[in-house]
Amino acid sequence: MPGSPALDDGRGCSRLNLIAPLPGLLPPAVLGAANMVRTMLAVLPPRLRAALLILLWLAASSLGGWLGYQGFVRIGLETVAAAGNNRLDLYAASLRREIDKFAFLPDVVALQPEILSLLKSPGDEALQVRANRYLEELSRRAGTLSVYMLDHEGHVLAASNWRRPDSFVGENLGFRPYVQQALKEGRGRYFGVGTTRGEPGYYLTTTLGQGELHGVVVVKVGLAQLEQSWASAESPVVVSDENTVVILSNVPAWRFATLQPLDEARRAELEASQKYNRLTLRSLSWRGASGVTGIRQVSIPDPKDAAAGPSAGRFLAQSRPMAGTPWQITVLSPLTVALQLAASRAWVTGVLIALMLLFAALLYQRRRHVREQLAAQQALKQANEALEHKVQQRTADLQNANRALQQEVVERMQAETTLRAAQDELVQAGKLAVIGQLSTEVAHELNQPLAALRALAGNSLRFLERGQGEMVQSNLQRMVELTERMGGITGQLRNFARKSAGQPASVELARVIDGALTLLEPRIAQSGVMIVRQPSDLALSAWCDANRVQQILVNLLSNALDAVQGGSTRCVEIACNRSGAWAQITVRDHGPGLSEQVQARLFEPFFTTKPEGQGLGLGLPLSAEIAHAAGGSLSGGNHPEGGAIFTLSLPLVDTRPLS
Repeated sequence: MPGSPALDDGRGCSRLNLIAPLPGLLPPAVLGAANMVRTMLAVLPPRLRAALLILLWLAASSLGGWLGYQGFVRIGLETVAAAGNNRLDLYAASLRREIDKFAFLPDVVALQPEILSLLKSPGDEALQVRANRYLEELSRRAGTLSVYMLDHEGHVLAASNWRRPDSFVGENLGFRPYVQQALKEGRGRYFGVGTTRGEPGYYLTTTLGQGELHGVVVVKVGLAQLEQSWASAESPVVVSDENTVVILSNVPAWRFATLQPLDEARRAELEASQKYNRLTLRSLSWRGASGVTGIRQVSIPDPKDAAAGPSAGRFLAQSRPMAGTPWQITVLSPLTVALQLAASRAWVTGVLIALMLLFAALLYQRRRHVREQLAAQQALKQANEALEHKVQQRTADLQNANRALQQEVVERMQAETTLRAAQDELVQAGKLAVIGQLSTEVAHELNQPLAALRALAGNSLRFLERGQGEMVQSNLQRMVELTERMGGITGQLRNFARKSAGQPASVELARVIDGALTLLEPRIAQSGVMIVRQPSDLALSAWCDANRVQQILVNLLSNALDAVQGGSTRCVEIACNRSGAWAQITVRDHGPGLSEQVQARLFEPFFTTKPEGQGLGLGLPLSAEIAHAAGGSLSGGNHPEGGAIFTLSLPLVDTRPLS
């Protein structure tokens, strides 16, 4: 703001220059923001300016502290997550070992002769006693809760607890899911609560016997010892099954609670199967919390009972599925320490930023005072010298600019003349290139009428010898038609090859389209492509050069014929309609369309997608330049229904510029 009293003290120096004093202490982004603040504060009264500076100082300190808090929280969460992953690995490995060490027991029981014999003779009491004793000894040595066998109907034939009052012997446990799973699949794995003693355990089952004489061996393993080993862990750990019911945890109050609420239908199904022996499945009141790092967090409220679980707070929840089971193990790592540490570090960061800003402000005030004193001594002298120097310099610059402008006008006129001549030659070269490409098809197209003329002439001689004048007259009429057709083809080529003066005139676009199609008729017939002329406004007349517009259409139609070669739909559509003050000719092919790379370089000279030797990449650039010179435009893109479409826009006759 030159001349503003808020920025200039009349001696040529700025009073609110916040950038110059600290060029090496602050980054460019901060310097730019300071410059913008300087401009806004310059127009304010001194008191309001001071209040705003204090507010900005507090806002910058608070923002720095908040950003620091976010960064420290992220670092703390990553540290807690790394430790949680290690604990998760240990808990998962211990659970897998505890289960795997009993996995072989059902197969061992299934191989015992007493068990197989009892399955064949379930009424033999002596055999049943031996089987009970064997299962009892096996359970005692292996440390399982119970081991028992059932027949195919679910009746317990022998059990390790046969001496106890709550023995399984004689009970029908066929309704239990682990028995049904073993009978269907041959073996099973299942966690549930026993219906007799109400003990939770992991059931390992396998079938024994063959045919109608088959049964099931069940080994029930307790996981209480594993939970006791987890009791000393610093972080809560839970293992949930496919129903999100907590089956294992080092927090006793969480056992047989659900991580997610269950609907009534699911609860009724679980009660029918007695999977949890009709225990009340309450839902844990955990609340999800969004974390700055995207890691899943949960908030646990204060428990009503001090022994009901850990104290309230935020925890980092890390889960992992247990391979071979529908279970999921989850470790909750407390975040209280990490969040408190992040908050304390954020406060320190905010205070440091505030002190740095105060130091920068003091340094700025001191350097501004020194700079203003030095500037005041030289301001007047420099102003006079600068004014005289500027007058002399501006006078010399004006003279030099005038001479340079005259020279530039002459050079541009010469360059424009040269450019127009080069452009005309390039357009004519493009025509000759197209004629060269069409020469083979035209020669082939002329061979057929010539052969027909030769045959008709020979036939006419014979008809004359026989005196058949009517046949001779018919042949002569056909020969005249063939020569007219050949003349039309060569005439179109001659007109197309003629060098155009480039002067615009009123042109019927329908006739121009007919001429382009006639030129390409041999190639169209040879390629077998169907040309579809959409309903058009046949009375449209554009203000342009007919020969050059025909050249554009030949280029567009040739590219369309190349695009549909090898495709399933070999069709090219052409239409001519009015759009406001413009006549628009559209050429659409049913080929693969244009890629993004091709569309970006569509009208770039010497860029082509054709094989080497089949194109120079000048057709579309020349066509676009011709359209622009005629006051129109040429655009290309992909049709919504597939294929590429090019639109040539030309000014209508009734909208041409007045000369």
